Amino acid sequence: VQLQASGGGLVQAGGSLRLSCAASGPIFSIEVMGWYRQAPGNKRERVATILRSNRTIYADSVKGRFTISRDNTRNTMSLQMNSLKPEDTAVYYCNRIPWGPWGQGTQVTVSS
Repeated sequence: VQLQASGGGLVQAGGSLRLSCAASGPIFSIEVMGWYRQAPGNKRERVATILRSNRTIYADSVKGRFTISRDNTRNTMSLQMNSLKPEDTAVYYCNRIPWGPWGQGTQVTVSS
């Protein structure tokens, strides 16, 4: 199953964006899925994780601002991003864990 992120854009600091992740097949059996981001010159980091049980885990940098969710009936995963900061600017990716193929990602740019 390959996952492809979409929904990025340009937003002012303090604003919100909702990213979507579409799967090429069923996701109900995928135990762990996550959202990642990579800013220029930085390593790719995982910012949010969701288990099959719907338990969620967040990086400290986004805790309280981002919300990850999954819809097994629609084979999608989402990332609601609120109170965005310029340091959230990055290309965002979605993937399962262990990793499958990486999609192109979606650019999120937060202006100050």
